[in-house]
Amino acid sequence: MNAGRYLVAPCLGMLAVCLGCGVPGIPKPPSLKLPQPVTDLKAVRKGDKVYLAWTAPAQTTDFLPIRNAVPTKICRSIDVAMKDCGTPLSQVTTAQPAATPGKTQKGAKSTTKIRGSYVDALPKSLLGDDPSSEIYYGVSALNDRGRSAGLSNPVAVPGMASVPPPTDFHAQVTANGVLLSWTGNPQSDTPRLHHLYRVYRRLEGTKADAVAGEMPFGALRTYLLLDHGFEWEKTYQYRMTVVDLINAGGKAERQFEGEDTAAVRVFAHDTFPPGVPSGLQAVFSGAGQQPFIDLIWAPDADPDLAGYNVYRRDNGGEAKKINADLVTTPAFRDSVVAAGHTYSYSVSAVDVHRNESAPSLEASERVP
Repeated sequence: MNAGRYLVAPCLGMLAVCLGCGVPGIPKPPSLKLPQPVTDLKAVRKGDKVYLAWTAPAQTTDFLPIRNAVPTKICRSIDVAMKDCGTPLSQVTTAQPAATPGKTQKGAKSTTKIRGSYVDALPKSLLGDDPSSEIYYGVSALNDRGRSAGLSNPVAVPGMASVPPPTDFHAQVTANGVLLSWTGNPQSDTPRLHHLYRVYRRLEGTKADAVAGEMPFGALRTYLLLDHGFEWEKTYQYRMTVVDLINAGGKAERQFEGEDTAAVRVFAHDTFPPGVPSGLQAVFSGAGQQPFIDLIWAPDADPDLAGYNVYRRDNGGEAKKINADLVTTPAFRDSVVAAGHTYSYSVSAVDVHRNESAPSLEASERVP
């Protein structure tokens, strides 16, 4: 009995070791490598084109990193949000960034976001005059077998036709600013639909647009808009578009822009002098001291004023400038005067671009 017991014990120990290291776990099904659905699809309509943008999925539904390019279906529906893609508009491919060896782990998210994009040119047959109509979009990311984990978040754009821009958009540099003009559109507003003109300004050599101004539709035949937001001696591109403002179906106001006019190039060259100074007065002083004549006048209000020039005529002779440098305040003292002479003075304003105004009305004073 004792010998049999000693023989069984080692066998049981060996069996336990074998069970601990040689038996496989529960088998897992192979990954379908389905990209996670897109969640940040955005759509912007401009004229008859819709610009779609999204972030391409970086992981599968199993939270594994996607290493290959991701084919993506572009889906569109009229008036009804989609549940599935149906017949796609098109298919685009977004490439994933090259993986760094030894860095990628299961469940780790890529820090580099790859953006997908698509531009849909809307056929005229889809666009009507109902402000409440909508066109829906979605995208569907596919695995290498053309299968998808589902549609993206749905997005919608207005489905009504846009208003074309004027064909006679002009820009002219004036002393007061860049004057923009165009002929009004006969289209009228309704309670559900309003329109306005929007003018953009872009500094040449840059890609940033600034709104130079907006004007609502009205009964005007000719529209005028004066832009003050530029800088002299720089070149700009101006363009204009009609904006549709939609208030329909109890929803928040939506808007989209129509097509742009052709860009108008403007070099804002300042050739315009400041205003002519006014209110010039001349006063003699000299009793008990060296004689002089003080001049004062109303200050010029031009924002680009640099200073003033002072001119003098002696006993009816030719006017000559008597200041060496620009006078920066509306006052001047002439100390080079002689007894028995009558002096006539005028002043002009000069801007930072050296444009000089016409001389003011003269003021005369006699030295006893």
